[in-house]
Order: sequence, then structure tokens, then C-alpha cells
Amino acid sequence: MTFFDFLDTRSDEMIELGIGHILVVAVSVLIATLLGVALGILAFRIKRLRTAILAITGAFLTIPSFALFVLMLPLVGLGTPPVLIALTMYGLLPIVRNTITGLTGVDPAIVESAQGMGLNARQRLLKIQLPMAWPVIMTGIRVTTIMLVGIAAIGAIVLGPGYGNFIYEGLGRVGTPVAMNLVMAGIIGVVVIAILFDALFSLIGRLTTSKGLR
Repeated sequence: MTFFDFLDTRSDEMIELGIGHILVVAVSVLIATLLGVALGILAFRIKRLRTAILAITGAFLTIPSFALFVLMLPLVGLGTPPVLIALTMYGLLPIVRNTITGLTGVDPAIVESAQGMGLNARQRLLKIQLPMAWPVIMTGIRVTTIMLVGIAAIGAIVLGPGYGNFIYEGLGRVGTPVAMNLVMAGIIGVVVIAILFDALFSLIGRLTTSKGLR
């Protein structure tokens, strides 16, 4: 059976696994973005917390994926929940770091001018600092997303959704004619999803960033 014949016979499964992969990554990125931006703002405003926040979120990335997925099993069981939690943890550092970098890079003179116009701290943050820092924050979100697309494939070890199921099935059937087709289908699926996510966030970045900051 050729690879294209394999794709034709397993097309329904390819679509189902692709949808599962996209959803688990999208939800993880959304949660990581909300938490990461909030932690980044906190670290920017309270400098004594900055080192601790970066250290903790950075420590998450040092935990091997296999180990973290397995560690989640006694807490949330098999399936999507352990993958979702692990991906969220892995996605925090780039967003937190880029939020801090973006906010720090805003010209203090602009912030002082806004303060002189009567804007309070919350208004300055929402109307001046975050919009100006947004391109840098968006870069962190894009990096996180591409990274999580790859890590999500490992979630198949705990019966998580996505193309990792094809890859693990293929590895478990090494020596059979279908093994390479399974692995290749999984890898190509992951790559295509990564490209689609990157294109999507590139478009979102352009639409949500003012022309003067592009």
C-alpha cells in the first residue's frame, strides 16, 4: 500500500485526529495566554516577583514531557485533561517573558505623558502599555503555539488526542508494511497544523496591531 492509498483509506481518522490535535492546542494556548499575560503584568509591576515567576515557569520546561504526562495521571486520569494541563504549563514561559519584555520596552516618556493627561495606572496599562507591547507579546504566543503543537503529539502516551496516536501506533508496529505510513501520516499532520497555526497568528497579529507598530 502506498502512502497516498493509506491516507485515502484512513482519511476519516486523519480528520478526527487533526481536529482533536487542533482543539487541545488551541485551548492550551488560550489558557496559557490568559495566565501568561497576567503573570507577565504582575512581574512587570512588582519587580521582586519577577525572578520567582520566571524561575517557576522556566522550571516547567525542564520537566521531560513523558514524565509530566505520566505525573498527571493520578490527578486527572487518562485522555485530554493531562495533555491540556501539561501543555498549558509548557506554554507559560514564552508568553510571560515576552509580556515583561514588551511592557519594559514601552517608552517611559509616553507613559508619563499619559499620566499627565489624567490616566490612572489601569488605564495606562490597557490603553498605552499593552497595545504598544502587543507585537512582542504576540511573538511569544506564536512561539508557544508552535512548540505546543509538537509536544501535543507526545500526549498520545496517556491516550490524549491528536496525531501522536498515529506515530505511536506506527512505532508499535515497526517491521510491518503499514508502520512507516502511520508515522509519516502523524508527522505530516503535526507539520501541517503547525503551519496553519503560524499563518493564523500571523494574520491575527497584523489585524490587532496598529500600523505604526508593525
